[in-house]
Amino acid sequence: MESLRSLKLAKNGYIIMSLLFCAAGVCMIAKPEEALDIFCIVMGILLLAYGVIKIIGYFSRDFYCLAFQFDFAFGILLMAVGVIMLIRKNVVINLIYVMFGLLILTDALFKIQTAMDAKKFGLTLWWRILLIALCTGVFGVVLLVRPLEAAQAMMRLTGVSIILEGLLNLCVAIYTVKVLEDRSSHTIKGGF
Repeated sequence: MESLRSLKLAKNGYIIMSLLFCAAGVCMIAKPEEALDIFCIVMGILLLAYGVIKIIGYFSRDFYCLAFQFDFAFGILLMAVGVIMLIRKNVVINLIYVMFGLLILTDALFKIQTAMDAKKFGLTLWWRILLIALCTGVFGVVLLVRPLEAAQAMMRLTGVSIILEGLLNLCVAIYTVKVLEDRSSHTIKGGF
């Protein structure tokens, strides 16, 4: 029963954090001049919380073991980056695009593998995860290359990347996390 609660917490946490990332991305696109001022604080808190949720997900008992398979180490990394963003805001601002480019690209690569594993399991919507992961990965690379020098344009680009990251994680949580409510009657809720 405890593992069922942790799995539900992880899945719901993934969904909530994904929606929060999408909202943060929209804010960054809408108000890029204001976003940089509060970006480190908000994203530091979000990354810290998301890291905790990823670690909880890793230790939960997911039926397919797809969504959370890389989340222990990645959760620790997200927590570390979140703490750095909160503590060393002045240093992070100069490295923000590289940091987020690397995080987004790394997660996209993990999700590409998750999509391939989902295909092996016979999940019919694996291709959606793959498609969004590929798009997200491209934006991660673009952030690393930093093709634009204008801070507002880069902040908007980062906003789009974070929205894609949120959508990617939302798809993974919805499509691959299977929560078995009652093992005796085999009632299934959650992913496909």
